[in-house]
Amino acid sequence: MQASHSDQVAPGPTRYADDWLVIPLYNEATVVGDVISAALPTFPNIVCVDDGSSDGSGDAARAAGATVLTHAVNLGQGAALQTGISFVCEQPGARALVTFDADGQHQVQDAAAMVDLIDSGETSIVFGSRFLDGRTKPGFVKRTILTFAVWFTKQSTGMRLTDAHNGLRAMSVQAARRVNLQQDRMAHASEIVLQLGRTGLPWREHPVHVLYTDYSRGKGQSVWNSVNILVDLLFK
Repeated sequence: MQASHSDQVAPGPTRYADDWLVIPLYNEATVVGDVISAALPTFPNIVCVDDGSSDGSGDAARAAGATVLTHAVNLGQGAALQTGISFVCEQPGARALVTFDADGQHQVQDAAAMVDLIDSGETSIVFGSRFLDGRTKPGFVKRTILTFAVWFTKQSTGMRLTDAHNGLRAMSVQAARRVNLQQDRMAHASEIVLQLGRTGLPWREHPVHVLYTDYSRGKGQSVWNSVNILVDLLFK
């Protein structure tokens, strides 16, 4: 794994100067720069984990102003998240982190609102949920499989979440230090819920808007990620 920092000057201090976005990154060169540029004015600390991309994604993230960590080969999203989480936990003064997608589906304002809940002392862990309001339109197939994922997560972890496989999560560094993901691919989403639940720290859900863009739908991401979730849940 290699780490490099952008030469660009980070935006001025914000209320989130001690908080981090952790972005797993695999072949998103065409969009990740815009995602980072949109987030930097709010979150000046962004670490992207380039998980063996072949399209220059790491270079695009670095040019946009993120810190970039590199996996020489593709290890899977779970491994990329663990690399980013471990990195943030080593940063002096780090207070909280948010796991955030590279493809433009997550909203910066949602991430900020989730960190606000942690900073207020109300909770230590916040899970984003697409199903607490009506903004997100996942489609019938994805909604059906995510409903199964909610049931499975409840059975396997005892945690009553409304959205078990949402990649938008916020946690205090205290909670993050208890995360040690071993599931590299989609099954990591159930694993991180289980590990965070076992910390005994307070948690809650927060409504978020996941935006299914023309880009993500063009990649077939919505349907295939749903299938991957189902396969990993049944055969992990």
